[in-house]
Amino acid sequence: MSETEKITINLGLVDLGQIDLLVQEGFYSNRTDFIRTAIRNQLTTHAEAVRQTVARKTLVLGLESYTRRDLEAVRESGETLEIRVLGLATIADDVSPELARETIGSIAVLGALRASPAVKAALKDRILSP
Repeated sequence: MSETEKITINLGLVDLGQIDLLVQEGFYSNRTDFIRTAIRNQLTTHAEAVRQTVARKTLVLGLESYTRRDLEAVRESGETLEIRVLGLATIADDVSPELARETIGSIAVLGALRASPAVKAALKDRILSP
């Protein structure tokens, strides 16, 4: 499992040309290096706002994994989960769609959700848009 997620962006030709110029002049090793650096700089600039929002929305920051054993324990307790993650939420491959529906009341992920297609389909009405 990769620790990165591929995204696609559209840039204006002038912006792209300026990035290529900085790469050509040796400021960055390639376009990706420039874009990652720009994103990290913006995240650093807004770090306090992110921290406050995570606290206010009670989001788990980082990686949150849910195994079959975890969800079986939730089912036995008679409760359901309201999953809120900023980062990566993973539902293990051995979790059945039925178990997921019985134990997950809603799921909101700012980042990526990794689960089997069957589990995602079973939870489609419970997956909240960020």
